[in-house]
Amino acid sequence: MGFQQEDFVYHDLFRENTFLKDVLHSLCDSQHVGTIESDLAQFSKRASSTILDLMWKAESHPPQHRAFDHWGQRVDEIIVDDAWNEMHNIAASEELISIGYLRKSAEASRLHQFLKLLIFHPSSAFYTCPLAMTDGAARVLELENGPLKESFFHKLLADRGDDFWTAGQWMTEKAGGSDVSQSETVAKQEGGVYRLYGTKWFTSAVTANLAMALAQTPVDGRNRLSLFLIPIRDGNGKLNNIEVLRLKDKLGTKAMPTAELELKGVEGFLVGELGAGVKNIATVLNISRLYNSVCATGTILRLHSLIRDYSQKRKAFGKMLIEHPLHQQTLLKSQSEVHACVLFVSEMALLLGKSEMTTASDSEAAALRLLTPVAKLWTAKKAVNITSELVEAFGGAGYIEDTQLPRFLRDAQVFSIWEGTTNIMSLDTLRAVASERVFIGAFDYLSGLSTDISPSPELDKMKKLMEDCKDGWLQSLNSPNDREVAARMLAFALGDCFCGLLLLRFAQSTQKARDLHLAQVFIRNRDHVDFENLERDSERNQKTLLS
Repeated sequence: MGFQQEDFVYHDLFRENTFLKDVLHSLCDSQHVGTIESDLAQFSKRASSTILDLMWKAESHPPQHRAFDHWGQRVDEIIVDDAWNEMHNIAASEELISIGYLRKSAEASRLHQFLKLLIFHPSSAFYTCPLAMTDGAARVLELENGPLKESFFHKLLADRGDDFWTAGQWMTEKAGGSDVSQSETVAKQEGGVYRLYGTKWFTSAVTANLAMALAQTPVDGRNRLSLFLIPIRDGNGKLNNIEVLRLKDKLGTKAMPTAELELKGVEGFLVGELGAGVKNIATVLNISRLYNSVCATGTILRLHSLIRDYSQKRKAFGKMLIEHPLHQQTLLKSQSEVHACVLFVSEMALLLGKSEMTTASDSEAAALRLLTPVAKLWTAKKAVNITSELVEAFGGAGYIEDTQLPRFLRDAQVFSIWEGTTNIMSLDTLRAVASERVFIGAFDYLSGLSTDISPSPELDKMKKLMEDCKDGWLQSLNSPNDREVAARMLAFALGDCFCGLLLLRFAQSTQKARDLHLAQVFIRNRDHVDFENLERDSERNQKTLLS
């Protein structure tokens, strides 16, 4: 028998090395760290064994749409594998939603939850997608007072699968996409209740129990978007005046059912004020965008673990891959960015936790507002780029389906598209910095981080980048067109600056050579920001593109 390559191993991410444990200890107070660490350790072991097995099964049996029964009656049944349903039970029993709301670890509760989701996601077959929307719906209901909260909030926090409800988020329509103002769904009052009519072009979590949906309603003589809670199914589990037009054939995320739906008079309950739908749905969006960041980060954390393992088992040109200096450089750069992503989402979890407990300072609240879209776009792009680099690092094995590696590449692309593309997130960053309170407060927060770090050339470089972002934005951009053109550069530069500071602070906390080295590698690869040399002539740009 000829040569047989040893396979790579899906290690327990929490126990593989000390990194995640060190992150927890560096950010969490001693009162709660022991309980959280114990929970993450047991769950990580489960995620790399039995939950991982469920993922392979769910991925191998994608959902199907059964439109009619054998008599031709419309049934619109979405058939999913038992493994997908078991993910639901796991999410409930592991309290993946309720951790963030029971707040047993006070301000660190979101950190506990996000680190747990980070470990869960790469083994979840993207069950984290319905969880993201469930969490967003839970936060909307938590802020409500009245019958909606009393009826539904506790269902989204249940710790038993049979009692646990998940939620969808239905905004995307053919006419609008991210421009939800173009929504054509309407809500009509019929018999004292609102009923929604229209087509939702892209709806994940169609197997959920309820959905948050936008619809046009008449307000002061013109239509405005309002937010509605829709119970998706009746007491028999059948869809409530909802018709499934088709399941989406997607590039990746194959185990997760995503559908195009026709709303044919489904009853909806008004959430918040009439006409304030965009404002109210923002709560859901901010939560789901942070989930996007967590899931993108979990993906590359897992893939980096696999390539490090493989690099110690694959021999080429007389020595192991890990012994080749060029291979080392490739992995070192990507590992510095993986660690940066983990620290980014962990810090955002703390900011979110403080905000929800109303203990955040003004600068922390401003940083949360500004850095939420930055976190989404920055980690999403890193996931796409790093996944491509690491799948390539496996050589030919990275292109062969039965290694399960191509799935990482297909799935990674969703992160930069779901919940708003990179340009949409850049425009949201632009909206945030338009507020002087947010702009000044967020930079005060970044400055505060820098004062906690010992002087070094790397710190000087990050402080210079921070000054370039602040001063360059104020001094170089005088028109709305200039600011829009520069928005993407600003967002990525803010992400670079924030992560560089977090890596330096983390290395100072752990006092480990590994962490200082990775901080130095990361900062060495950061470019300065230059708003002066952007191509700003919009008319000329358009002519060039269309010529």
